[in-house]
Amino acid sequence: MAENFEFNVEVRQVGKHDSRRLRREGNIPAIVYGPNLKNVSVFVPEKEVVKFAKQQYENTIFVFKSKDSKLNNLKVLKKATTVHPVSRRPVHLDFFALDLNKTIRVAVEVRYEGRAAGVKDGGVLNTVRRDVEVECLPTQIPQFLSIDVSPLGIGNSLHASDLQVPEGVRLITLPTATLCTVVMVEEIVAQPVATAAATAEGAAATPAEGAAAAPGAAAPAAGGDAKKADAGAKKEEKK
Repeated sequence: MAENFEFNVEVRQVGKHDSRRLRREGNIPAIVYGPNLKNVSVFVPEKEVVKFAKQQYENTIFVFKSKDSKLNNLKVLKKATTVHPVSRRPVHLDFFALDLNKTIRVAVEVRYEGRAAGVKDGGVLNTVRRDVEVECLPTQIPQFLSIDVSPLGIGNSLHASDLQVPEGVRLITLPTATLCTVVMVEEIVAQPVATAAATAEGAAATPAEGAAAAPGAAAPAAGGDAKKADAGAKKEEKK
């Protein structure tokens, strides 16, 4: 289950100018919202944001430490992190204020354990999903769900229904959703190859169609020459 970690936060002024100033000073603008809390604009030290940026902290319950009484000891989840498109530095965060007595829906990582039997026979493990959605109390959020792929042969699959979900956690993702499957390498490349062949065939058909149209294009010219010959013949008769 997720552990508790701390974020030092303080209330901030809203506006682009203030946000730029905060970033220059090594802080990240953020917003906190939840069912029992109106939106509050805050900022967090960038070094703390970077420290907890790894995937392992996606469903971690954080505790706010603040001079503001309504924020101090508030328990939250990170909901979204916006990063700069070039530098990849965090530029904004969204936090969700939790009610520990109400269930929430979150995405939980799926970890695949072992080596599929079909891989030894020339197959490849094709991972379809990296996470599933579950519903539970905030204190019962699993850090991850693991599943053993060892029994899978070529052509076999695992589905969401095969996951062992802890007590108190309800699977929201459809039970029939495919998690992973073992396929032959040829099955993976077959479709692109077929597409390439179809493209080549289409390209070859274009000149052929053009060639077929050539006689038709010449026909009007031939018809025009015939009319000229008939006109000439009639003139000769009149003479």
